[in-house]
Amino acid sequence: MSPQVVLQVGTDAPHFELADADMQMFSLDKQRGKNIVLYFYPKDGTPGCTMEANEFSDHEAEFARFNTIVVGISRDDCISHASFRDKYGLAVQLLADPDGHVCRKYGVLYEKEASPEQARSVDGHKKLAIQRSTFVIDRQGKLRHALYGVHAHGHAQEIIKLIKEMK
Repeated sequence: MSPQVVLQVGTDAPHFELADADMQMFSLDKQRGKNIVLYFYPKDGTPGCTMEANEFSDHEAEFARFNTIVVGISRDDCISHASFRDKYGLAVQLLADPDGHVCRKYGVLYEKEASPEQARSVDGHKKLAIQRSTFVIDRQGKLRHALYGVHAHGHAQEIIKLIKEMK
């Protein structure tokens, strides 16, 4: 199922404030003057999410050369983020969106069918999940790229190429 909201390139990135892994508030508006890679991922510690966070972290210096910060968002809480960051030595900043408010603004939530095992434990209800997605926001706060349904492996390198092409 595709997201309900699809953000348009060239528009202002939706503003938000969320707590990070250290329970400090991160405000998108206060990041003006830097490029921001905002990536949404399903869950701390899962194989694909760990791969993606590690790849973004491995390229921290390259992103910094282009005045770019990388920020990950999931519905996990701050404590989960801190454990995830510390376990893998992640350099990316992780933000907690447990109620999915920012996920909804960026159109990355979708209803996921429960597997037969999950269906028995959650009464057959659908649950909301995050579609792995990445947004590149320029120094003026404009959305330059909106990529929905991305694959974790090699994604950081793809984003570096997009950042290098930005003027």
